[in-house]
Amino acid sequence: MNKIIKIIKIQIIGGKANPTPPIGPILGSTGINIMDFCKKFNFKTKNRCNEIIPTIIYIYNNKTFKFKIKTSPTSKLLLKILNLEKGSKEPNKNIIGNINYNDIINIANIKFKDLNCYKIKSAISMIIGTAKSLGINIIYEK
Repeated sequence: MNKIIKIIKIQIIGGKANPTPPIGPILGSTGINIMDFCKKFNFKTKNRCNEIIPTIIYIYNNKTFKFKIKTSPTSKLLLKILNLEKGSKEPNKNIIGNINYNDIINIANIKFKDLNCYKIKSAISMIIGTAKSLGINIIYEK
């Protein structure tokens, strides 16, 4: 029976994993085959190129691994809709853009499986909180 000896959480750009830093040094210390990981990760994420993908890597005692890819960070999804790179430095004072409530619902549906909640309404509240912390105003249409 294989036992998990290490769990690594890392954000990797989809389809672009390679053994250079930061991936190489992090995985090299575990003794797993780094190129094998990179090939498997790139194959699994080839349709999500240039997207930041949070990844959890489980390292086993026999030097094998499994990994789980998650959805992009909420802040990145919100900023992508607005075609922006960064949020506001002073979100209470400077609004960087407006986003439609329907877009919030779409993001909540995408992120729901990765969020720590059981109701979509709770997920929507979390997404709205992230949007406000970035300086994004929510437009509620009637």
